[in-house]
Parts: sequence; structure tokens; C-alpha cells
Amino acid sequence: MMFTWPISIYYEDTDAGGVVYHSNYLNFFERARTEWLKAMGIKQTELLADDIAFVVKHAELDFKVAARFEQNLIVESELTELKKASLIFKQRLLDDNGVSYCEATIVVACIALSRMRPRAIPSNIVQEFNRAS
Repeated sequence: MMFTWPISIYYEDTDAGGVVYHSNYLNFFERARTEWLKAMGIKQTELLADDIAFVVKHAELDFKVAARFEQNLIVESELTELKKASLIFKQRLLDDNGVSYCEATIVVACIALSRMRPRAIPSNIVQEFNRAS
């Protein structure tokens, strides 16, 4: 299951030297996962109203090449594992030539927000991810 999302590097994403600040890669990856849900017709506002949230449980990043101000890049997201209450994503930030700037493994847990405890991923979301495969 693969999803791609374009990212433009803005001045606010960079340090004084025009290089993307390290924590902003997490923002790029988060945006891509959010856009994937939206593309499947899943609205996080509705999930939140139902006491359901997705939270990052674990993030492992490998910085390859520094991304810079005014670059247009692509976030490639792949769902590698769909468990009862969590999802594991492999994500990469790439340019048009396939050069990898950052690679990540992100574990996202589904929780009951009011209790901050794990809960099963709703069946409609599981079905949408299975349909995308």
C-alpha cells in the first residue's frame, strides 16, 4: 500500500542556512499520512468526535541528504503492517530523481482519546487500507 504527497520546502521549514530543520521531517511525514486518510474519505474530526485518535508511538529517522529551501519533494508512504491497534509506515522524502533525503519508520497507535489507551482500529479504516492494497 503506497501513497505519495508533494511537499514544498518553505523558509519556515529551514534554519538560518536554508537547510530543513531536523524535526520538520516529522511534520512532512505527518502531513502525508493525514492526506492519505483524507484521500480515503476518512475525516479525523469525525474520529475525534468518536473519541478515536491516532498518535505516533515510535519514530525512527535516517537523514540521508539535507533538504533545502525552495525544493519541491515527494513524501512516499507505505503501510507495511496493519495490526489490531497500530499501523507501521515506511516513509521517504524523495526528489524527482529518486534521491532519498530522509527515511523513516513510524509506528502509529489507535487510542481512545479520553482514556489515552489503545483501542482497535475502526473496521472502516481497516477496510479502506485493505482496499488500497
